Amino acid sequence: MSKRYDLIVFDWDGTVMDSTAIIAGSIQSACRDLGLTVPDDETARHVIGLGLEQALRHAVPDAPETMYAPLVERYRHYFLAQDQAIPLFEGARETIAELHEAGYALGVATGKSRAGLERALESSDMKRYFHATRTADQTFSKPNPAMLFELMEELAVSAERTLMVGDTTHDVLLAQNAGVDALAVAFGAHPPAQLLALQPLALLDDFVQLRAWFKANA
Repeated sequence: MSKRYDLIVFDWDGTVMDSTAIIAGSIQSACRDLGLTVPDDETARHVIGLGLEQALRHAVPDAPETMYAPLVERYRHYFLAQDQAIPLFEGARETIAELHEAGYALGVATGKSRAGLERALESSDMKRYFHATRTADQTFSKPNPAMLFELMEELAVSAERTLMVGDTTHDVLLAQNAGVDALAVAFGAHPPAQLLALQPLALLDDFVQLRAWFKANA
């Protein structure tokens, strides 16, 4: 069967790497340290996928403007203490390696910083599989379509031949804003009902289902 897509772009946190709880906990701990309103779990998880400062502004909207810089620093203190040990989701490595071997161009579009993504790619030994990546400090943050536009231009792939895979509504909206098909996963930061409301091609529960979907449809 001929390929439906030439380029598959993955979000990172909550999609490839099981980092949702650590990110949300780091946001909450940073707020607690600075005496700011501590967001509940749902709020802290909802901002995952956005650029860091944008995420913190959404998670703690009542913080004084002068507090966002120290909040970023405290967040990084907590996250960096743990990020080298964050695991990939079960089946992520095998699925992505298989797609690479099958000849797909693979990309990453993430709310991480460039330095953060490079650390994650090195610590997980996944860098070899991706042909191009974009981070929130390189270009506009999700759901602005710039990340996908830049990846498609760099890899010379049209929107019709590109698929975005992510765990948040930010990812699905990113894809829709770029005219790209979206596939959602239910094991990350955003609740399944929120993802389904945006009508992705499918909502999948784990990498076993994701791998089967790729084989049948990609």
